[in-house]
Amino acid sequence: MTTSGPNRILDEFAKLMTDAAGAAQGVRREAENAMRAQLERLVSSMDLVQREEFEAMRDMAIKARAENKALGERLAALEDKIAGMTSSKGARAAKAAKNG
Repeated sequence: MTTSGPNRILDEFAKLMTDAAGAAQGVRREAENAMRAQLERLVSSMDLVQREEFEAMRDMAIKARAENKALGERLAALEDKIAGMTSSKGARAAKAAKNG
């Protein structure tokens, strides 16, 4: 049974719309692929680091900062100890000179 008249026109129109939708999807895929390739070229030319490398460097910086703080505290304690030793020697020398 062949369709004729308005039904055939509607069938042809539906087929045309289906084909147009398929073509539009193909164009969309091509556009996405072209954009993706362009973005990849742009990113590679920007000399960016990958997330893993960034996180590794961040972890190293955090560890170095903590070590630096600990060394600063140790240095301050040693300086206080030296200052205490120097002041006690000076006080003993002054006391000896006064008594002497």
